[in-house]
Amino acid sequence: MKLGFIGTGNMAGAIMGGIIRNQIFAPEEIIGADVSEAGRQSVKEQYGIEVTDDNKKTASESEVLILSVKPQYYAEVIAEIRDCISMDQMIITIAPGKTLCWLEEQFGKPVKLVRTMPNTPALVGEGMTAACVNQYVTAEEKAYAVKILSSFGKVELVPEHLIDAVVAVSGSSPAYVFMLIEAMADAAVAEGMPRAQAYQFAAQAVYGSAKMVLETGKHPGELKDMVCSPAGTTIEAVRVLEEKGLRSAVIEAMKACAGVSRKL
Repeated sequence: MKLGFIGTGNMAGAIMGGIIRNQIFAPEEIIGADVSEAGRQSVKEQYGIEVTDDNKKTASESEVLILSVKPQYYAEVIAEIRDCISMDQMIITIAPGKTLCWLEEQFGKPVKLVRTMPNTPALVGEGMTAACVNQYVTAEEKAYAVKILSSFGKVELVPEHLIDAVVAVSGSSPAYVFMLIEAMADAAVAEGMPRAQAYQFAAQAVYGSAKMVLETGKHPGELKDMVCSPAGTTIEAVRVLEEKGLRSAVIEAMKACAGVSRKL
């Protein structure tokens, strides 16, 4: 069996790394196509996979094909490869805005489709991916797709109408978290802490807090209350965050994000 990638950018590389680390596919079983020679050579050197500039070759040789190009190139790429695709293959997409219906129309024939929305923490094996499938994917094939996607983080099967919410809450949200970490570190630097140390403290605090939510099963509000002593330092910081509209800013940002996703 061969796994193919059309597009070998950061997300594709993250997926390749997880798949190889977890021995889902060996490097010699993976082929990656990209118009960029630099992109091709980067994944070849890093992961030892076969690379090519020929999308049709990759599509023809792959039993599972991951379309990892930017959304604006999907129509062009599908038009190029659709005659190479058969019902024996499974196509995994990672583009926001490209619905199963739209994808089926582009291929113009029955094709097994798995629509996903991963995120960049896949680079460190801590991705969060949502997936949905069309009617041609069997239960066994769906389980196999989940196995592949689980190699670089957690996976949840969701109804397709939730994909735009997924884009906002996990697909794009690492950027919001990085901004929070940066702001926290800036504040620590303003208090005299060396910058490298400030990033370490801020990032570990975010990582540990997220882990508490996942592992304790407690409501985030309850965990927040556990830190807020009466008349203490934390509740004063929380008061200022509420005064400055932190919650509203996050909610409005995510609604805007989901809105753009629907239009892609």
